Amino acid sequence: MSADKINILVVDDLPEKLLVIQSVLDELGQNVVTARSGEEALRCVLEQEFAVVLLDVYMPGGMDGLETAALIRSRRKSAHVPIIFITAFTDETHTARGYSLGAVDYIYAPVVPDILRSKVRVFVELFRMTQQVRQQADERVALAREQAARAAAEEANRRSNFLAEASKVLASSLDYEATLRGLLRLAVPYLADLGAIALTDDQGQVRQTELAWVDGANTPNTRAIAAPEGLHPNLAAALRRALDTAESECLPDVATDGGAGREWEALDRERVGSEPVPDFGLRSVVVTPLVARGRVLGALALAMGPSGRRYSPFDRALAEDVAGRAAIAIDNARLYREVQEADRRKNEFLSMLAHELRNPLAPIRNAVQLLRMRGDNEPELNAIRDLIDRQVQQLVRLVDDLLDISRITRGKIRLQTEPVEVATAIARAVETSKPLIDARRHELTVTLPTEPLWVLADPVRLGQVLGNLLNNAAKYTEEGGRIWLTAARAGGEVVLRVRDTGVGIAPDMLNSVFDLFTQAEKSLDRSQGGLGIGLTLVRRLVEMHGGRVQVFSAGPNQGSEFTVRLPVVAVDEPPHAPTNGTANGLNAANCRVLVVDDNLDAADSLALLLRVEGHEVQVCHDGPEALAAVDRFHPEVVLLDIGLPGMDGYEVARRLRGRSETEAALLVALTGYGQEEDVRRSLDAGFDHHFVKPADLAALSALFASVRATP
Repeated sequence: MSADKINILVVDDLPEKLLVIQSVLDELGQNVVTARSGEEALRCVLEQEFAVVLLDVYMPGGMDGLETAALIRSRRKSAHVPIIFITAFTDETHTARGYSLGAVDYIYAPVVPDILRSKVRVFVELFRMTQQVRQQADERVALAREQAARAAAEEANRRSNFLAEASKVLASSLDYEATLRGLLRLAVPYLADLGAIALTDDQGQVRQTELAWVDGANTPNTRAIAAPEGLHPNLAAALRRALDTAESECLPDVATDGGAGREWEALDRERVGSEPVPDFGLRSVVVTPLVARGRVLGALALAMGPSGRRYSPFDRALAEDVAGRAAIAIDNARLYREVQEADRRKNEFLSMLAHELRNPLAPIRNAVQLLRMRGDNEPELNAIRDLIDRQVQQLVRLVDDLLDISRITRGKIRLQTEPVEVATAIARAVETSKPLIDARRHELTVTLPTEPLWVLADPVRLGQVLGNLLNNAAKYTEEGGRIWLTAARAGGEVVLRVRDTGVGIAPDMLNSVFDLFTQAEKSLDRSQGGLGIGLTLVRRLVEMHGGRVQVFSAGPNQGSEFTVRLPVVAVDEPPHAPTNGTANGLNAANCRVLVVDDNLDAADSLALLLRVEGHEVQVCHDGPEALAAVDRFHPEVVLLDIGLPGMDGYEVARRLRGRSETEAALLVALTGYGQEEDVRRSLDAGFDHHFVKPADLAALSALFASVRATP
């Protein structure tokens, strides 16, 4: 049976009649199926589809033609198959019943071949046309389904790409404003013709509203407005509901004012450059809250206007997805801003703390220096003096460490590198730490390299690294313990080791000893002191020099060892150290010195110290008094505090530079403010040098010597 042939069913109980009809129909070139009973015919109809059924009316011994026709019509699959009755008898009753059962024609036997073929051919062609129409319809349906599936896939791909781009944009910056505008520029025009974000503060009050729209060129524009109430009432009300209920809402049809009014009346009054914001008529709106960590941060409104589109449930789900991601990004931006603000306040506090601590330290150090100059030989008084000096040095170191860690975390430290001989750096560090080591009666063993080794380093910061490690060893080693400092070359590196017999480090602390504010000692007596930042400074400074630092310990009470590795550099000719014949004492040159400080103890003690050294000194406690004294005193050196009441030190310096009497005077800022910005401002104001309190006496001595050395 060919697949493209049409089926014709012939039903008759007589074989010879079936053969005749089959022979007549063979000329049609179709597939003729025969059945000898009604039951057999029904089976054929169930199994195959026929263009027409030729059915004998009278079939004795079982189901006749009329009963067979009734059953064929009763089945859904064959209910509309054309039935032609073949009969040798004319019986109007049977004919009427046949037509009532759906018969399309009667053919009387004996059949006329041409007539039979003609009638059957009509139904065959009709069936063929029906099949073609059905096939075309199926093809159209399949094509429509394929196109719909392709469109759905493309839309899903676009939306997936949109969400990916949204995540990228929202995660690309922690800047608060950039996050808001980035979100709106993404949503408009992909998800909306116009959009708005209303953000709330901690009390739930709207404090910022941003909106975006597309112009005639489909270009997104953004701006801020005062409050949601500036928007169309329907949109403003939806935003308020989202903020109050934390639930999203879709308004599929938003009626315009009077059917044709402007929807965004506030935008009519706003202008972008010289062009007014275009007129919008809202069609459909989705509003969804921005929720992060269980808190409503604001709400996102998306509206369709000129495009005429309306939001579907899928669009609403997409908007809610974007809003969820945006809420996390906005929350992160808020947290980052809060951290930045807290960090700024912390740095301001540290700067002020350093200033307030340095002011009392200056007169204490001056007093110690005066006691040392007296040369008192009483051992007990000398011991007390040295004790005070050590504690002042400890306080100065703590203040410096606090400011250094603040500078490092903000990236404010700039290394002033030069070739440094390792043995020289070690000698300076040992000299700095010797008082603490001696006070705790430790035995210090220093092993220097057998050859000159040079590193490219900031000598001050390298000394700070070694000094901190030595001080750390001294603090955490019981009195009478041992400390070793060794330096050697290992390949292309200098390896510096500081080892002690101290309290050691527990295994669970080895990975965290370099973390900020981490200390192995947790006892309430705080016998070793410190803030837990010295080792953090060591690691940061070593890394800034291109090196690395490690710690080893066998456990509690087993001592510890810190290893610093720095790259070796080749030096063709060692740099010559500057000669300074005035390193000890301030009397290398007698000068007229004006001391200006509102801290009476700091000013008076420094003046006393300078007078003992033979300088002519005058003291003032504010800016106007200092300016008035210049006319009479004609100072060669001005030691000027910055934090003066009323007229600050910067202003005093600018005015001194504008006077002929002090135009060439040496202006030295002597202050508790030592941040990088403070130094920059002092130089801009006309200062020659900037020293933090308590001042380094050797450095001051060199400055006084330069006054007399200048022709």
